Amino acid sequence: MIILIALILLTCFGSLYTAMTTIRDALDSSEEAKEIAKGAYLFLKLFTVSDGTLPSFVTFVGFLGALLGIALGFDAINSERNRGTLSRLMAQPIPRDYVINGKFVAALLLNAVLFLSLGLLVTALGILVLGIPPTFEEFARMVCFLLLCLVYIAFWLNVGILFSVVFRQAATSALSALAVWLFFNLFYAMIVEVVAKSFLQSDAITSVEQAVGRQELVLGLMRLSPSYLFNESTTALLSLDVRTLGIVTVEQTAGAVAAPLPFSQSVLLIWPQATALIAAALVCFAIAYWLFMRQEIRASG
Repeated sequence: MIILIALILLTCFGSLYTAMTTIRDALDSSEEAKEIAKGAYLFLKLFTVSDGTLPSFVTFVGFLGALLGIALGFDAINSERNRGTLSRLMAQPIPRDYVINGKFVAALLLNAVLFLSLGLLVTALGILVLGIPPTFEEFARMVCFLLLCLVYIAFWLNVGILFSVVFRQAATSALSALAVWLFFNLFYAMIVEVVAKSFLQSDAITSVEQAVGRQELVLGLMRLSPSYLFNESTTALLSLDVRTLGIVTVEQTAGAVAAPLPFSQSVLLIWPQATALIAAALVCFAIAYWLFMRQEIRASG
């Protein structure tokens, strides 16, 4: 666990360094670049910019944050059961659900402290190294991004807790949770692409409406993946030029004003994705809670 947290810190520091180097080189290139940068929301680019050597801060959080959630939850219950401490804990005059609730809240608080510290660190480095003070809107977007990270990690934490309740061996629950993570991060997009090519042949499309319907169906299937929902939400939240997350035709973009999207509109844009992530996290925890409350806990462990 400590190694994984240290890895997250090191990779985030590395991505921040590359982002700051890229932004500083761009600002030092000319005076015109500095004038353009005054209204370019450079503070948010600390999370999204990369020079190609390392992925961006957002990419690392999406990749390693899920692993951190799984690592905090895969042995939450079965490790207590295997050590025999769960039966002794249940012998105390406390409600049974305090155990699983405490496991979840403690892990979530750890993640909250970690990512709040990272967010404040990014703010401090942006001010000290680049001289980029965040505006109120940029700070609000950063806070929403950190909250979104917590929701995403809470989903994988609850997946780990669920398998910890279902399986008695920690290795089995860890492998099962990692299998789910690999499926959604690596194989799910491939499966959707195969389904789209097999059952939604592009040769049969004869109108724009059919093409839009095909892409909307593919997009709907992709949105069943929590990783895709997280990436979609963070892109819309940290990139102010993103005005829609759906399929847009050329006719619909005619006459659109190329202006940054206000913070309130960005929140409304990502609200369905954020709600879906919250619902998925709650469903996983509810199933784990129900199974744990119905399990028989014996003194033999």
